[in-house]
Amino acid sequence: MGISRYNSEGYFDPVPQMAVAAIEKEAKEELHKWRPLVYICSPFSGDIEGNTEKARKYSRFAVDEGAVPLAPHLLLPQFMSEKSERELAMFMDMVFLGRCEQLWVFGSTISKGMAAEIEKAKQKKMVMKGLIFL
Repeated sequence: MGISRYNSEGYFDPVPQMAVAAIEKEAKEELHKWRPLVYICSPFSGDIEGNTEKARKYSRFAVDEGAVPLAPHLLLPQFMSEKSERELAMFMDMVFLGRCEQLWVFGSTISKGMAAEIEKAKQKKMVMKGLIFL
C-alpha cells in the first residue's frame, strides 16, 4: 500500500512519499553500517554458569554499542573440554583475538587466561577498553 503520491484533495504531491522513502533508506543504512569486531575478555573458569551468563550480557552490551562481539568462551565450551583441552582452547582464543580490532575487558578480576589475552592485545597494539560490570 504505502503513501499516496496524491494529497487528500487529489493533487499530485510526492513530498510525503519522498520523506518516507528517505527515512526508510536512512534506517536501512544505519542497520548495515560498519561495526568493529571486538573480542569479549571476561572470566570463564570458577563460576562457569554465572560467568557464561555475564559473557552473554557483555556480548549484548557490545551489540548495543555498535560492535560485533566475539566471545570464544561462549563458543568453544560447546564442543571442547575446559579440563582436558584448555591449552588448545587458549591457542584458538589467540587466533580469534588476532582477527579482532578491539579487546573489551569486563569484570572486576583478571583471570590467568584474561591476562594472556590482554598481553597479546598489548603486543598487537590493539584498542582496548576496560569495563567493569558485576
